[in-house]
Amino acid sequence: MSDYSANYTYEKDADGIVTYVMDSEGQSANTMNDKWFGGFKEMLDRVREDEGVRGVIIASAKKTFFAGGDLGDMLAADVPGPELFEFTERLKAPLRELEKLNVPVVAAINGAALGGGFEICLAANHRIIADVRGAVVGLPEVTLGLLPGGGGITRLVRMIGLEAALPLLLEGTSLNAQKAAKAGLVQEVVEGIDDLIPAAKAWLLANPDAGTQPWDQKGFTFPGGDANAPNVRLTAASAPTMLFKKTRGLMPAPEKILDIAVNGMRMGFDSALRNESRGLAYLLTLPTSKAAISTFFFGMQAVKGGKVRPAGDKWAAQSSAVLGAGMMGGGIAYAHSKRKIPTVLKDTNVEAAEIGKAYTDRVNGKLVKRGRMTDEAAQAQAALITPSADYNDLKGVDVIVEAVFEDIAVKEKVIKESFEYLAEDGIYGTNTSSLPISYLQTFAPDPSRFIGLHFFSPVDRMKVVEIIAGKQTSEETLRKAYDYTQQIGYMPIVVNDERGFFTSRVFSTFMDEGIELIRDGMNPVAVERASWKTGMPVGPLAIYDEVSLELTRKAYATHAELDKILGEDARFGQNCQGCWTVVPAMCELGRRGRNWDQAGFYDYHQDGSKTIWPGLSQFIIEDRKVSMADATDRILYRQAIETLRCLDENVLRTEVEANLGSIFAIGFPAWTGGALQYIHGIGLQTFKARADELADRYGERFRVTEAQLARLTPPAEVYASKAA
Repeated sequence: MSDYSANYTYEKDADGIVTYVMDSEGQSANTMNDKWFGGFKEMLDRVREDEGVRGVIIASAKKTFFAGGDLGDMLAADVPGPELFEFTERLKAPLRELEKLNVPVVAAINGAALGGGFEICLAANHRIIADVRGAVVGLPEVTLGLLPGGGGITRLVRMIGLEAALPLLLEGTSLNAQKAAKAGLVQEVVEGIDDLIPAAKAWLLANPDAGTQPWDQKGFTFPGGDANAPNVRLTAASAPTMLFKKTRGLMPAPEKILDIAVNGMRMGFDSALRNESRGLAYLLTLPTSKAAISTFFFGMQAVKGGKVRPAGDKWAAQSSAVLGAGMMGGGIAYAHSKRKIPTVLKDTNVEAAEIGKAYTDRVNGKLVKRGRMTDEAAQAQAALITPSADYNDLKGVDVIVEAVFEDIAVKEKVIKESFEYLAEDGIYGTNTSSLPISYLQTFAPDPSRFIGLHFFSPVDRMKVVEIIAGKQTSEETLRKAYDYTQQIGYMPIVVNDERGFFTSRVFSTFMDEGIELIRDGMNPVAVERASWKTGMPVGPLAIYDEVSLELTRKAYATHAELDKILGEDARFGQNCQGCWTVVPAMCELGRRGRNWDQAGFYDYHQDGSKTIWPGLSQFIIEDRKVSMADATDRILYRQAIETLRCLDENVLRTEVEANLGSIFAIGFPAWTGGALQYIHGIGLQTFKARADELADRYGERFRVTEAQLARLTPPAEVYASKAA
C-alpha cells in the first residue's frame, strides 16, 4: 500500500473501465497538493501498465469535484521565479500524461470544478456535469491575481477559440451546468449525481477510439480561426485597449492572461504550456497576487465561514419592516423580498410607501426584460412587500430597519413610535452613515436590542452592510444582526461605535484629500486623473457633485449640533479641513451639486457634458507644485492611514473586515487587497517612511506612529488557513 492510497479509490470493471475517485484524506475538498500529485501519478502508472484498460473516469468523493491549487502554499511562497516555474511544471505534468494515455478519459463533475479542478477536466476527452446546485465550472484565477497555470489557458483557447475563451479567462466567470454546456465547456449534462458514472461508462464504450485530444491530432485548427484569421487578429489588437480601460494598468494578471492566450496560438502545444508556467511563476512573486489571495480568497472565506462571526446559535428573521420608503428604504425592502422575507414598507402615507415598493419593480423589470427573471417570479417577490402607513402592520416582526432621513429629531420620533411593535426577541436596526449608535439607542426602550445597520446605495448592487455595535448593544443582538445580514445575501462588516464609524470616516478622508490637492494648487482635472490612476472608481470632485455638496454641508452641521448635545469636541471629520472650509463656501455660491443647481465642482451643460468650474482657483492657498506621484500617494495613504487609526482605536475589530470593507463599501482599489493589506504590501517601515515624507511636506494628517503599525498582524497569520 502506497503513502497516497488513502487519498483515492481505483476500480476497474468487467468492461475494462477504470473509475478513479479523488478523496483527499483529512480535507473537506480535493486540492492540487503533494497528496493529489502522488495519487494521480499512481493512477497513471496503473493504467499504463494494464493493457486491459479501455477508458478512465475521473470522479470525486467530495461535495466539490476539485477545489484547485493550495492557496495557502501559494500565499506563503517566497522563492524566486525560476523555482516557482519548476514547481508549476512538475504539478501540471500529470495532466499532459493523462492526455497521452491513448485511452479515452471522462471527467464526471459532481460539484464545483474551478481553477485547477477544471484544468483536470480540460485534460480529459469528454466532460459530463450533473445539473445540480453547486456544480459549476470555470477558471477564476484572475480574481486572485493569478492565471490558470495548469494548462487552462492553452487548452481552453484550443477547445472553444480565442474570442469565446477570452471573456471567461479575463473575467474569471463560473458557469452552471446548462451555461457550461452552451459555452462548450462540457459536452454532456445529466440530471443527478448518480447519473454521472453510468453516463461516463456509456460514452466510453461508445467512443473507444476517442483517446487523442484534438490539438494532438494532425491538421488541428483553432475553433473560430487561428492567429492569422482576420477576426482573431482584430480581437488581439483591440483587447489590450479595452482591458486597460478596465484595469488602468494596475492589475498584471489580466494583461498576462491576454498575452499568453494570444501568443500561445503561435506556438506548439507544449511550448504554450511552458509559457503559461512562466506567466504564473511571474505573478506569484508580485504583491498584487498575494494581496488578492489574502483578501478575496482567505478574507472572504473567513467571513463566509463564520471566523469573525459572534459566537452563538444561528438565527434567521421570518418577518421584517422597513421604516422610510425613500431610495434607501425601498432598496432594503427589495433586499428582504429577494430572500423571501415578508416586509412591511412604512412611510407617512401609503402613496409614498407604494413609490418605495416600485424600487423592486424597477430592478426586477430590468431582469425580466433581459430574460434573467420571469414575470411570475418578479410578481411573487413584489407581493412580499406590503406598503403601509400604519404602525400596527409591524406588530411582531423579527427585524425593523429604520431608514428615515439623517436627522436626529426625525430618527428620535420614529424610533420611539415604532420600537414597541418589534417581536420580543427581535432586533431593531437604524440605517445611518455616521450618527452615533450609542446616542440613538437612548431613544429605544430596550437599547440592548438596538444596532446600526449601514446599507450603501444603490442597495441592490452594493452587497455589504456595516454593522455598528453601540455601547449598550448586546452580543446576542450583534450575532442576530450578523446572521440577518448574511441571510439577505450581504457581506457583514462589524465595527464599534464612533463618529463616522469606519466607512464614512475613511471615505471622508478621500473626499477631503481631493479638496486639499486643489488648495495646494493642483489642477482639478489632474486631481480627478490622480484618483483614476490609483484605481478609485470615481474622482472625489465628481462624487461631491453627485451626492450633493448641500447634503455634505448638512451632515457636518448635524455633527456640529451633536457636539453641543453630547458636550464633546469630537466632530465628524475633524481632520477634514478642506471639506469644512470649501464645501460651505461652494453652497453659498449656489453650487450645491448636480441635482440641486446643475453646478458644483463641475459645470453641467445642456448636451449632457460637464467641465470643471474655473472658479475653483479661488480656493488655492499655496501652489506647492504637487507631482502626480505625490497626488496618487496622498489619495491612497490618507485612506490607509485613517483605516489604521480605526484599527488602533478599536473601531475596527479585524483586519479581514477592514480590507473587505474598504474595497466593497468604500471603493478602495481592489488591486491593493484592501487598505491595511496595502500597507503590508508596501512594507511597514517603507510605508512609514513615505508617510513621514508626506506629513513633513503636506501636514500631520499623514503622520503614522510605530504603535499604530504594531497593531498590524502579518498577513500569513491574519489569513491562516488552507484552501478548501
